[in-house]
Formats: sequence, C-alpha cells, structure tokens
Amino acid sequence: MSRLTTTLEAILYLKAQPLTIAQLCELAGCDRRTTEEALMELMSEYAHRDGALEIAETESGYSLQLRETYQNLINALIPADLGVGALRTLAVVALKGPLSQTELVEIRGSGVYQHIPELVEMGFVRKRKNSDGRSSLVQVTDKFHQYFQINQNIGQLIQKKPKPEELPEEPVLAES
Repeated sequence: MSRLTTTLEAILYLKAQPLTIAQLCELAGCDRRTTEEALMELMSEYAHRDGALEIAETESGYSLQLRETYQNLINALIPADLGVGALRTLAVVALKGPLSQTELVEIRGSGVYQHIPELVEMGFVRKRKNSDGRSSLVQVTDKFHQYFQINQNIGQLIQKKPKPEELPEEPVLAES
C-alpha cells in the first residue's frame, strides 16, 4: 500500500463517518485524481482481505465500517443502556443539534440535566461552552453516528413542515 493509501485508511478510521472524495482530498492534501486512485487501491485491498472491516461507498461518501456479517457484535459488545427519556433527549440533539443546553431544556424539560451527563459518559454527546458563556452547546459525536449507523446528514431525513402560506387552500364545502 502506498503512503497516501494508508493515510486515507487512517482518515476514514479516525473520522468514523462517511467522507466525500472532496473531503478526503482536503484532509489528505492531495488532488482528486490521486486521491481517487489511492482510495480504489484501499478498497481493493480491503475487498481481498478476509477481515471484519470494509471500505464502503454510501450515499454520503466512503467509510471504513464493520462488514454486515459482524453487525450483530455491535449490540452484543457495546450495548447502549438508555432510558426512554435519555433516548428522547438524544433524538432531539441528533435532529436539532448542535443546540444550547437551554434550548434543549425548553424542548425536553429539566430531565435534560440528568440525561446529558449520561449521554456524554456513553460518548454519544459532546458538551462544550457556548461563546455567550452562559449555556453549553450540545451535539452528537462520531460514536453516535457509528453506533446507530446514521449518517451525519440526519437533519435531511426530516421533512420540514410547510409554512401555512405554502399549504394548498382547502375547498369550501357548501352546506346542504
């Protein structure tokens, strides 16, 4: 394997999420053609290995992931023991994040103050000081995306509700 091929392997491993060719080019510091060639070499190398990992092309890019035949090990070896409240809080963070802890409390209630430390400890959420200095920003981590096998563009999966002016007018029914 070339140095660029092993660099791409390291990038895919460390980022733990699908990356586009453009992102790989930027992170590896190479042009598109060279990056594509090295990526094809890496994919070929993994395809011929008899290992648990593979380089897969997904809708959102290329990722280093566990082969399908080993997916059952994820839940067996690293089960997430989340209560319903913490899971709902995690869902809000995933869909609306990054958001301030204050906004999260407005949406989910004061139980968030117990959920966030638990989610941080499990590695699903990252909490950092907001620039305003008052509230912390909360967002999901790469481990969240890997564990739940959800790409980073989760917000795109949610259809936005149309504004009232975008709704078609309902026909007026005549009274009989």
